[in-house]
Amino acid sequence: MQQISEYELILMKIIWNNGGTALYAEIVRALEDRGTPWTKNTIITLCSRLVDKSFLKTNKIGRRNEYTAVVSEAEYQEVQTQDFLEKVYECDAKGLVATLLQKDLLSCEDYEDLKRHWEKGGSHK
Repeated sequence: MQQISEYELILMKIIWNNGGTALYAEIVRALEDRGTPWTKNTIITLCSRLVDKSFLKTNKIGRRNEYTAVVSEAEYQEVQTQDFLEKVYECDAKGLVATLLQKDLLSCEDYEDLKRHWEKGGSHK
């Protein structure tokens, strides 16, 4: 899976949060709601890049473009987490978890949820 930029990820999150599809106008509205309005050219360029990278596909509805996620948020998170784990922790998941615990990045509730998950055999599917 190709890497995407921070701005491309913002667009993907908008589309994922919109059920996996969004019209151009819905993307503009979501960006305005976030206080980050972008120009039409910026949005179209970033969406085109995401189509080229096979993250999105586009459908014409009359004169409007509808963008549909080809890659789910869960798929993206899984690949990015694995990549991060390999690059930063040399595949040592225990080291990652230890850092999260040592730096108080996991709440007690998070820790208990993980503990229950592991006690059940760790299956997330």
